[in-house]
Order: sequence, then structure tokens, then C-alpha cells
Amino acid sequence: MKLIFFSLASGSSGNCYYLGTPEYGILIDAGISVRTIKKVLKDRSVDLSQIMGVLVTHDHADHIKTVGYLGEKLNIPVYSTEGVHKGIEKSRYVEETLNASKRIIEKEKPFKIKDFEITAFPVPHDSTDSVGYHIVCGDQRFTIATDVGHITDTVGKYICMANHLVLEANYDEEMLKYGTYPPFLKERVASPTGHLSNRDAAEFLATHYTPELKDIWLCHLSRDNNHPELAHKTVDIRLFEEGIRVGKDVQLVALKRSTPSDVYEFEAEI
Repeated sequence: MKLIFFSLASGSSGNCYYLGTPEYGILIDAGISVRTIKKVLKDRSVDLSQIMGVLVTHDHADHIKTVGYLGEKLNIPVYSTEGVHKGIEKSRYVEETLNASKRIIEKEKPFKIKDFEITAFPVPHDSTDSVGYHIVCGDQRFTIATDVGHITDTVGKYICMANHLVLEANYDEEMLKYGTYPPFLKERVASPTGHLSNRDAAEFLATHYTPELKDIWLCHLSRDNNHPELAHKTVDIRLFEEGIRVGKDVQLVALKRSTPSDVYEFEAEI
């Protein structure tokens, strides 16, 4: 079976990712406009009727803006923990209350959407609740961990299980330190419940790499405190120090904030 992954948007202005087969797929987060979602999917020959569910990581606006519309207007099931759903209900950024489309899941209890076996896992972040997702399809394992204050043992376990990994690299430490953010915001970003820096992402990847890891996509890059080239270079250099060669041993891409990514395909044996 052919699997397809691409990012529709990845950053503090909005996040949305697609993982699917030629017949069906899922969205992970929906923090961008429905118009943009429809356009990007259409450009990639994916119809909204093929979307079997939306997995929500947490209740911050840049991840949930259009979950209400997708769920209640388009009848697409919206999956997340009870805590995340409570946060969605209270959010002023979601216009439609989730009712029939609401699906409550539990952390580290797998559930299925078609051929995808999905496990939510806890992620430290300053939201009502926050999870990453580990998705298995046949012999392929996909993990997304975004808005990660720090890599806990549990987050690390699911990162290390992945063949294909989407991992936050939100900020460069020097750019944040000398940037224009007020002190309280700098502290929030760098806190254990804030975001993951380029350096911390690079260090974990370099010290936990296995040959089973084929693809790394760096996600949720800050507009003010990072650049795609800088995030890529930071991880590339640190991997090289451990003898891991980007482009040969593993593929590495820094996803852009508001521009859809290329389409990435890989084969899964069911």
C-alpha cells in the first residue's frame, strides 16, 4: 500500500498535516482555513470526502481553528482526549460546537481508522491537554510530536519507534534570547511546557538515531525566532557529528510555516 504524507501548514499561524493512502486519509490538526485545506488537498488530488478523521494534538488556536466546521458541517469525526475536547469547547476560536463528530480517545490506548492503528501519547505543553500521535500502517510507523516543551521518556519512546517522524524544532536559542519577545514570552517558549529548540531536537535525534528512521520533518518553526535553513543546518551538523549522513542515512526536511510541503510517498506492506 502506498502511503502519502504532506504538510499543509506548520507554524504558529496554523498547523495541518495529511497522512493517507490513495483511497482515504486523516488530518492531524486543523488550524488553518477550510478554504486553504480544500485548495491544498485538491491540488494534491485528495477530496475532502476521503478524510476519515481529524486528530487534534491540543486546544491552542493554531491547531483547532476549523475543527468545528470540519466536524459539524462536513461530518468528519474529530478525535482527541477528553481534556483537549473540553479546551475546544471553551475556545473562542472555534465557532461550531462539536457534537455528533466528537470522538474521545485515551492516551496510550490504540484505536483504528481503516488500516491506521493510532496511539495518542502525552506531550508536555501549556495547553488544557496535549498529545502526540503514533500511527502504524502495516510495517510503517509514523510519529508526530509538536509543541513539545521537553522530550519526556514517553515522548522519546514514540519518537524512537518511528520510521517517519514529524518533530518540533520551534526556535533557535540565540534568536530567542536576543529577539524582540518580551521576557515573559521568552520564558514561556523556553520553559519545560513551552516549545522545543533546534538544539534540543538535534541532540535527541543524534543520540537516539537508529537505521529504522528514514524521514525527519522539522515542524512548527517560529516566525520570529527561527529559519528553515537554520533548523535544518542545526540538526544536520549534529547528526553528522555522530556519523549520520543526511540524504543518505536519513532524509531531513524543515517544513515551512505557511507553504504546503512536497508530497512524500512510501510503501507499506499490510
